[in-house]
Amino acid sequence: MKTPAELQYAKSHEWMKVEGKNARIGITDFAQHELTDVVFVELPKIGKEVKAGGQAAVIESVKTAVDVYSPVSGKIVEVNGGLENDPGTLNRDPYGTGWMFVVQMAKPEEAGALMAAADYEKLTSGK
Repeated sequence: MKTPAELQYAKSHEWMKVEGKNARIGITDFAQHELTDVVFVELPKIGKEVKAGGQAAVIESVKTAVDVYSPVSGKIVEVNGGLENDPGTLNRDPYGTGWMFVVQMAKPEEAGALMAAADYEKLTSGK
């Protein structure tokens, strides 16, 4: 799957799309592929304060459980509740209907620490 150029990426394999004062966040195709079949998603509570690089959610797959980190600081204002009933959406459409949560950014400048798609592709290809 192509890494969408309009998104920004964290080294911990989350993607972020800035939408005004908010940031929509999910995991990358690389991350879902490494996890294999996702069987459970624990989303953050709306209103939770998160810090850039801080744990925000948990994904369990048939192989392992991993934390999902918020690339920016702020308050959770929306979660993708559909993932609780169908966690496999993360495997099928990580950049679309598989988004995980939305953060109202407290420090939008933190987005500057994220990578562009080409840099993320270099990171994940090992080149």
